[in-house]
Amino acid sequence: MRKVSLDSQNLTGRLALVTGANSGVGLGLATRLAAAGAEVLLAVRDTAKGESALVRIRDEVPAAKLSLRPLDLASLESVHALIDGLLTAGRPVDILVNNAGVMAPATRHTTADGLELQFGTNFVGHAVLTQRLLPLLREAKARVTTVTSSAARQGRLDFDDLQAERRYSPVKAYNNSKLADLLLALELDRRSRAEGWGIVSNAAHPGTTLTGLYAAGPNLGRPKPAPHEAVMTRLARWGILVQAVPQGVLPILYAATSPHAEGGRLYGPDGFGQFTGGPAELTVYKSARDEAAAARLWDYAAGVPQRTKG
Repeated sequence: MRKVSLDSQNLTGRLALVTGANSGVGLGLATRLAAAGAEVLLAVRDTAKGESALVRIRDEVPAAKLSLRPLDLASLESVHALIDGLLTAGRPVDILVNNAGVMAPATRHTTADGLELQFGTNFVGHAVLTQRLLPLLREAKARVTTVTSSAARQGRLDFDDLQAERRYSPVKAYNNSKLADLLLALELDRRSRAEGWGIVSNAAHPGTTLTGLYAAGPNLGRPKPAPHEAVMTRLARWGILVQAVPQGVLPILYAATSPHAEGGRLYGPDGFGQFTGGPAELTVYKSARDEAAAARLWDYAAGVPQRTKG
């Protein structure tokens, strides 16, 4: 682990695309990017919440350059619609942050395309977005930061059951989706170096940061609210193992903007268990060092059609 310093950056003239930017870490990151002068595209599933996010950012950064882009990562049709719009506009994308996600629904849910919800949203949607945006990313020599989780340490991919059809465990499916995200980031950087694309791709995680993620996912499929958010809120109030968004966003902001943040690296908090703390370069988890698995995942995402069922 190596601590890093987050210097202020002037991002004037840069175009940044942040998925899941209407709340939590995504909103915090979009605010910081806008404050540094970037033009930020907020890619959001709920446009009403997205409009509220625009107001919140402009309250803090009156001169912010912002716009909304509809994006439901659980629908490949929606993913392709966003991509088609960006490709038609033709403007290079300087910063892409694959941030949106869902965590640990109690029962197995599927995307519009029949994929297990966590794997389809957290990994496949972002992988397809990244792969098809390569022309705009290459033109900008972009930075691509994919948000993973320390839970990736416990991930174990079964290529014969990537959709958790044989046995579904909420936590294991989440772990695997975040391991896949980390593998995506590392594989993109390897391919960029090999092909001379000029893209810097890395991964980062916010530690245990209090956001709506702890309610939205766990409450799916439950008749009563799950206890996750209440427990997290209590821990945050006590200052134990949980941090607020302004702190949690720092490793991701460093990875996405600092000229010292390298490709093929993992960034996160430097505290106990990587739960909280200042930004640091972390050792890439052992679970993510299988280059053959990373290449296989890349090819899997590249082979996913626009709709896999219906």
